[in-house]
Amino acid sequence: MAFEAGKWPKSLPPLSPAQQQISNDFMKYWHEVLPRRYGMIERFNHQYAVKRSGTAFTTTIEIGAGLGEHLEYERLTETQRRSYVAVDIRQNMVEALQHRYPDVQAICADCQEHIDFPDGSMDRVLAIHVLEHLPDLPRAIAELHRLCNKSTGRLFVVLPCEGGLAYSLARRISAQRIFEKRYKQPYGWFIEREHINRPREILTEIERYFDIDSTSYFPLPVPSIELNLCIGLTARPK
Repeated sequence: MAFEAGKWPKSLPPLSPAQQQISNDFMKYWHEVLPRRYGMIERFNHQYAVKRSGTAFTTTIEIGAGLGEHLEYERLTETQRRSYVAVDIRQNMVEALQHRYPDVQAICADCQEHIDFPDGSMDRVLAIHVLEHLPDLPRAIAELHRLCNKSTGRLFVVLPCEGGLAYSLARRISAQRIFEKRYKQPYGWFIEREHINRPREILTEIERYFDIDSTSYFPLPVPSIELNLCIGLTARPK
């Protein structure tokens, strides 16, 4: 499946009921497996935002929050925890997150649509391995910009180096192998409709609404998509 870069929204073929069930199940399962088996990558994914944001914030919205893995890395005050909004599009994951962290606000919503919070109400906006999944990425970035406090707010993003040599190789021996063993079918149909946006086009859309203050590459400290697995970036709203 090939998508034309910079053309939005991207159109995805429908899934069969069986494929949708597998998609929901694997996404939840992968979020359980990743921290156990690939802890070094997970630490970068989640520590990036924690280290860069410091403690001078009150409200946070995290999109694509999954099972709440990021919350394990946060050291929130009671006020910050009550003001933490975790958003995911999959109801099964929202329910698991809410059970695991009953003191945060967990909501099932699509960040490509209006999320029911006031303009500029969030000090921190977190998007950890989520922007690569979104068919209407520009609309999502515009919504994150609307929510982000225009004077003190910051956007923290972590992206996979999708399409790069190192990332493609790592996926073959991790997620692809696990998926094909679990479901006895090819991984291609799943990942081709999941990682639909590449790093450069994501950065282009972010820069329409935000100024990028800094970037960090993992595991090598060189700005190369081919040689790295992940990119972390910090941005402030224009």
